Amino acid sequence: MKRTALEVVQSQIEACKACPRLVRFREKVAREKRLAYATEKYAGRAVAGFGDPNARIIVFGLAPGAHGANRTGRVFTGDRSGDFLFAALHRAKLASQPTSAAMSDGLRLDGVYITLAVRCVPPDNRPSPAEIRRCAHWLDDELAHLARARVVLALGSIGFAAAIAYLGRRGATLPKKKPAFAHGTEIVLGGATIVASYHVSQQNTATGTLTPTMFDAVVARTKKLADYT
Repeated sequence: MKRTALEVVQSQIEACKACPRLVRFREKVAREKRLAYATEKYAGRAVAGFGDPNARIIVFGLAPGAHGANRTGRVFTGDRSGDFLFAALHRAKLASQPTSAAMSDGLRLDGVYITLAVRCVPPDNRPSPAEIRRCAHWLDDELAHLARARVVLALGSIGFAAAIAYLGRRGATLPKKKPAFAHGTEIVLGGATIVASYHVSQQNTATGTLTPTMFDAVVARTKKLADYT
């Protein structure tokens, strides 16, 4: 079967080796593995976006989880961040199931596409500014094939900054003063709306910095802005 243009870009992302530090680290994690996954083969590669090609909502995350997406090969799949995210999307009727364990689990997204500012797991979850810039063109290439997208749900400050930069590259006039990240912030740029949320990281969800109620409210607002009923 002939691949779509989006699928071609996704394959190109998965083959990327542009950042030597990130390539070394993702492959090191894949070799050394977490004990709980010692018998599994880690993907250990760059991670493309995942979801509905007709999505009106784009979720911008930070980077693959070391033992989540870096292991399973699918964004937000196989770790507690993904458990939190997909449970919320399922409650909002945007995901077919509340869990995301493996690429073969049958999960489908309806009206949502999830992507990342950085495609390889970085040490300490801290990509460098140069690595973020080097990865940015993959957002442009990927999202060029999601013509109906109108709202970005940005997870964390890096996802928020990446969304602003993306819309700037797409032609939006950016404000002279850099918008400050805060949970629930909304900004309109070039006809698109960015809604900011604390990241769904385990650090945030386990400490109560981000609760299911807080995140459900942001997802509901995003859904309303995208004209989903």
